[in-house]
Amino acid sequence: MSKIIVITRKHLVLAALALLLILTGLLYMNRGSLVPALAEPAATERSIHMVTGEFKSTTSDGKTIEAYRWDPGTIVVHKGEKVKLSIYGVNGESHPFFIEGMGISGEVKKGKETVITFTPKEEGTFRLICMTHADIAHHGPMIGYIVVD
Repeated sequence: MSKIIVITRKHLVLAALALLLILTGLLYMNRGSLVPALAEPAATERSIHMVTGEFKSTTSDGKTIEAYRWDPGTIVVHKGEKVKLSIYGVNGESHPFFIEGMGISGEVKKGKETVITFTPKEEGTFRLICMTHADIAHHGPMIGYIVVD
């Protein structure tokens, strides 16, 4: 005795829907492992611009006083973020500098742009120090701050 199985269009549609639901569930469950490159944001370089500036004034006895600064005086970046710092020399002939704790040094000259690229590896506050204007006697201190969070 043999049995005859009749497959109707209704059975095919139900089977296709069940298969679709199963595949959708599997894709949903494995969504993180299927496309890991899309899950991570692409590493981009952040550009920050600074200038050298000078404040100048005259005291009541006619003496000229001045102080050099980085502008902006403080920048905030993130740990692991690739940073392109462009510093343009506006005031002062030369500003040899170093970034304390990062092993970075350079020089900014009047009318020129100095570009440094770095990726901070630890959190903290790091000083950008001009060696020409280190204290009041040398029209400073010319110190900027790089805050890494």
